[in-house]
Parts: sequence; structure tokens; C-alpha cells
Amino acid sequence: MRSAVVKRSVIVGGHKTSISLEDAFWTSLKEIAVSRQTNCSVLLSEIDEGRQEPNLSSAIRQFVLEFYQERARQTRG
Repeated sequence: MRSAVVKRSVIVGGHKTSISLEDAFWTSLKEIAVSRQTNCSVLLSEIDEGRQEPNLSSAIRQFVLEFYQERARQTRG
């Protein structure tokens, strides 16, 4: 079963844009922002500034994946 893609309007780098992501990625972004004591807008701006991907939605998915991969490595360590 596929997760529904949700399109949301957000502020990234001071500019309003819309991003389409699966709900699980939106939830993960919120969790990561809370763990870093920041908000999603700031986190999205950081991802946007440092991305290698041409597509912001892909860069966000990659960021979330890498975040949880690193967390898994640390718990195994």
C-alpha cells in the first residue's frame, strides 16, 4: 500500500513554496526539527542550502533517510 503524497505550503529561505512529500516524511521532518530544537522552516532552509539533489522533495527524502540511518548506526555502535 502506498502512502499518499501531501502537498504543503512552506517557507524555505524566506520564500513561500509548496513541497509534495509522503505523510511519513512530513512526520519525520517534524520529529527531526523537534530533536534539533528548531522548526520545520529552519530545517527545510538548511536542507535547501546544502542539497546536492536538483529537486527539493528528493533532497528532503534523502536527508530524512540519512538522519535515521545515522541514528541506527549510533544505537548499534
